[in-house]
Amino acid sequence: SRLGMRYSDVVPYYMEMIRSDKRFRLEMLHFFINTGIKDDAYYWNELTKAVNKYVELKRLCPELHYLNIGGGFPIQYSLRFDYDYAYMIDEIIRQIGAICEEGGVEPPDIVTEFGNYTVGESSANLFKVLQTKSQNDKERWYMIDGSLMTTLPDIWGLNQRFVVLPVNYWNENYQRVNIGGLSCDKFDYYSSEMHVKEVFLPVSKKEQPLYVGFFHTGAYQESLGGFGGTKHCLIPAPKYVLLDRNENGEVVSEIFAEEQDAEGMLKMLGY
Repeated sequence: SRLGMRYSDVVPYYMEMIRSDKRFRLEMLHFFINTGIKDDAYYWNELTKAVNKYVELKRLCPELHYLNIGGGFPIQYSLRFDYDYAYMIDEIIRQIGAICEEGGVEPPDIVTEFGNYTVGESSANLFKVLQTKSQNDKERWYMIDGSLMTTLPDIWGLNQRFVVLPVNYWNENYQRVNIGGLSCDKFDYYSSEMHVKEVFLPVSKKEQPLYVGFFHTGAYQESLGGFGGTKHCLIPAPKYVLLDRNENGEVVSEIFAEEQDAEGMLKMLGY
């Protein structure tokens, strides 16, 4: 198997490895752009090259009829997010159709892999601020009751930003903060230094704990961090709650899994 190839290698590979082998039939050409689907010159140029390659290959391989344009539809990771989905879809289809018509081949059936777009907004992670502390004159830290590395691994793995909002104390004064996890790892934090934009949260008071939400975390975080099992620094897995609407439109909740306890964790480790 091969993980991708250059445009110039596609047709020779088909001619040498697939066309003469009766065990295989080529039906799909797949391409992926790691920058995602954006309305910029780079994306449209790459799309044009991919469709032209489809046209070239289609003339040699009549059974080819799928064009997989991969993933890359963005979702809201910032409150300032603005993306014209309808325009992008219409323009992608228009350009594919125009290039195929010019090349004299039937337009393909289009396949997409929009995993993040499909499930990213389905989940949120809520944490309680256990303690606030000052590192120096400028740094104020909010220490939460969980680990960002284990529950949201893209934060340290990709410097991913999420929509971060307070759950309560909305009307209090806000201050710039860093958010720290429970583990002893130096990467278990979320701050403006790592994630470009400054993080502002309300002043936490003793009367009631401050709760903080990381939203739109439904894509890949659980599959990367794992469900169940033991975690980094033996941080317990959080409680999982499912939210839905019943037939009357009312919000209902169901506990999918309780927070991991010490006894269950020790049992997994053989004690």
